[in-house]
Amino acid sequence: MPKKKQQPKSATPHDRNFCDIASKFKNNIYGTTKGKIREAVLQRDLNEILSKLNQSAPLRILDVGGGQGQLALYLANQGHQVTLIDISEQMLSLAKERSIDANLSKTMTFIHAPLQAIPKLNLGQFDLVMCHAVLEWVVEQPEALGILHASLKPNGILSLMYFNKSAQRLANMVYGNFDYVANGLKVKQKVGLSPNQPLESEHVDQWLQELNLNQISKTGVRCFHDYLRDLDKAESQFDELLAMELKYNQIEPYASIGRYTHLVLNHKN
Repeated sequence: MPKKKQQPKSATPHDRNFCDIASKFKNNIYGTTKGKIREAVLQRDLNEILSKLNQSAPLRILDVGGGQGQLALYLANQGHQVTLIDISEQMLSLAKERSIDANLSKTMTFIHAPLQAIPKLNLGQFDLVMCHAVLEWVVEQPEALGILHASLKPNGILSLMYFNKSAQRLANMVYGNFDYVANGLKVKQKVGLSPNQPLESEHVDQWLQELNLNQISKTGVRCFHDYLRDLDKAESQFDELLAMELKYNQIEPYASIGRYTHLVLNHKN
């Protein structure tokens, strides 16, 4: 009898590690108009967070998946003790180099590990936990949120930013990518910087409610940038664009159509 032909095994979903493309982030994300908007919006939101926390002493801050350390350095420069953990050793090395150049290495700790390793690291709890653009690369997302939640002090704040699937759907309809949207935003060949697991806001809200976390604020990150018909205006009129992003991105409906959603959360009383 002829041998039965074996069916190819489907690939098992796995968390994304950016060691292989760390250099792309500097050019394709951090150094672009979309990266500049993201950093400016998060800095504005973090300043609002810091104003809500008791700062009689330096805060303990955990930056999960902090990459090359832009925000970690921003907060360390304000005198806070920042622990940056990242799964990518190359990203972490870049962050360390930047901390040395800025004379901030003494106020920063760098740990090469995935988010899932945090419970075993015995880091204690933090006044502020940041997790930005990480959740959409993680397979077990509710578990990851539980780990972040457990890392918070009772009066601590969680700064969570995730890739908004609703905005991804809207942008692709604007671009006319109807087949892609009809196929559930799935492609056969994954693009290197295209998130593995974009999130539906209603799922995130449900998981956060189950963790008894309270939403303090909601911000859309890149509410207008990604819908521009003339992309050259993002460069030529960047200051005007950024001003409009900052003016409207905490107001609905704009807060819900940002390419990323930034939530500020604390424990419910």
